[in-house]
Amino acid sequence: MSTGPARAALRAHRPAFVGTAVAALFAATVVSASMTVLLATSTDGLPAGARHRITENGIGDIAAVLLIGSIYMSIFVVVSTMGTAVTQQHRELALVRAIGARPRQVRRAVARQALAASVPAALAGFAAGGLLARAWFSGMVTHGLIPPGVPFRFSWAALPVCLGVTVVTSTVTVLLSSLRFSLLRPARALSEAAAGRRRLGLLRAPLGLVAVAGACSLSALLSRQDAEEAGRGAFLVLILFCVGVGLLGPRLVGPAARLVPALVGRFGASARLAMRNVRSQPGRFSAALVPLVLVVGFGLTKVALHTTAQHRTGSAGSTGEVWLDYMGTALYAGFAAIAAASTLAMISFERRRDVALLRVVGAQRGQVRSMAAWEAVVVAGTALLIGTLIALATLAPILDTAFGSPLPGRSRAHSC
Repeated sequence: MSTGPARAALRAHRPAFVGTAVAALFAATVVSASMTVLLATSTDGLPAGARHRITENGIGDIAAVLLIGSIYMSIFVVVSTMGTAVTQQHRELALVRAIGARPRQVRRAVARQALAASVPAALAGFAAGGLLARAWFSGMVTHGLIPPGVPFRFSWAALPVCLGVTVVTSTVTVLLSSLRFSLLRPARALSEAAAGRRRLGLLRAPLGLVAVAGACSLSALLSRQDAEEAGRGAFLVLILFCVGVGLLGPRLVGPAARLVPALVGRFGASARLAMRNVRSQPGRFSAALVPLVLVVGFGLTKVALHTTAQHRTGSAGSTGEVWLDYMGTALYAGFAAIAAASTLAMISFERRRDVALLRVVGAQRGQVRSMAAWEAVVVAGTALLIGTLIALATLAPILDTAFGSPLPGRSRAHSC
C-alpha cells in the first residue's frame, strides 16, 4: 500500500502543524540571533583595545550562555508542540492502520508533515534572527558593552544550527511520538485514540523523578561551594528541574486542575467544565506548561539575582550587563508565551467538534470563550507556581554562598 491514503487521511489535521510552524519559527529566530551575536562579538581580528574591552565585559561568555539557553529552550518547545501535533492525529493514524497502511508508511507521512512545517520556519527564522542580532548588537554598543568602532559581522554559520534545532528535532520528535502508536494493532489504536492514553510511558515517569532528584542533590551540593562555582552550576540545576517538569508534566497539570474547582466553582459552569477538560487531557495541556515553566524559572532567577545584589551590595552590576540579561530574558519570555499560545490554539482546534456540540446544546459563545480562558488560567497558574519553586531552588546555592541566605532579599548577620 502506498503512502497516499495515509497522507490523505492526515491532511485534515494539517492546521495542527501551523502551531508547530510558529513555534519552530520563533525557535529558529532566537537561536539565529543568539548564534549571530556570539559570532559577531568574537575578538578575532579586532584591535587590542577593542579586544580588551569586550573581554573585560565578558560579552563572549554571556553570549555563549544565551546561545545555550536558547538552544535548550527551543528544543524543549519544539518537542512539546510537535508531540502535541502528532497526538492530535492519533485517530487518523489508527484509521489508516485499519485500512492497511504499514507502520513505516504512517511514520513517513507524519515525518513529511514535520519537514513541511519546520524547514520553511528554520529558513525564515534564520533571516529574522539576523535582523534581531543586528539590533541586539547595536544595543550593546549603545550601553557601552562593545566599543563603537567594532563592526557588526553577519555569518551564515547560524543557518546549520537553526536547521539542526528545528528540522532535526522536529523530525526525530514526530518519529518517536508516532513509533509506539503506529505499531499498535488497529483495534487497540482506535480504542486508545478515542479514550486517550492515561499513563505516562514506562521510562518517562522514572526519568522525570531522576531529573528532579538530581537537581535537588546538585543544588544542595552547590550550596557548599564558593559563589563563583555555585553560579556556574546553577544553570545545570535549572536545566534538570525543567527536564523533570517536561517529563512529569501530565502528572502536574492534572492535580492542579483538581485543586482549582473548590476555588472557581462560584464562577459558573464554564469554569467547572474547563477544569474537567484539563483533568481529562493532562498530557495535551502539559505541552503548554513546559515553555511557561521555562521562562518563569529562568526569568525569576535572573531578576532575583540582580535585585538581591542591588539590595545587599548597592550594585546589581553595570547598566550594560543588567540590560543584556534582561534583554535575553525578555526574548525568552516572548518566545515561550508564543509557544504556549500556539499549543493552546492547537488544542482548541482539535476540539472544534466538541465546541460545536456545546453550541448545539445551548452554550453561548461567551461561555465557550470563558471555558477556554479558565483552561489557560489553570495552565498559567501551574506554570507560575512550579517555575517559582524551581527559581528558588536554583537561586538557593548562589545566594547562600554570596549573601549568607538562600532566600532573595535576606542575609544573615555575617553577610555584606
